[in-house]
Amino acid sequence: MSLAVKGRITKVLSIESGTSKAGKEWKKQGFVIDTGAQYNPEVCFSLFGDDKIAMLRNFGEGQEVEVAFNISSREFNGKYYHNIDAWKINPAGAAVAAGGAAPAPAIDDAPAEDDDLPF
Repeated sequence: MSLAVKGRITKVLSIESGTSKAGKEWKKQGFVIDTGAQYNPEVCFSLFGDDKIAMLRNFGEGQEVEVAFNISSREFNGKYYHNIDAWKINPAGAAVAAGGAAPAPAIDDAPAEDDDLPF
């Protein structure tokens, strides 16, 4: 499942780095966008690895963007933790597509009222 959302970049967080239990180096960077939604308008995304972090260099605070992302959850000691991992960032208005497919609808998009579907 792939999702996309539009908004204005409000914060670019510092790059974090470390070493995994397996001894591999890792880097991640977060950024926050304001979607303009009435409730909970801010969403913080994570970028893992140098190639994904490099995408953010083309954008700055105040810029309107469309972010394609995946959501994942994992359990630890009976609690669930969630990640919102961005995999593509485009200027707002540009298509965010996977493999040439049509862009995924934004999370707050409602179905059109003039649908001609029978259900």
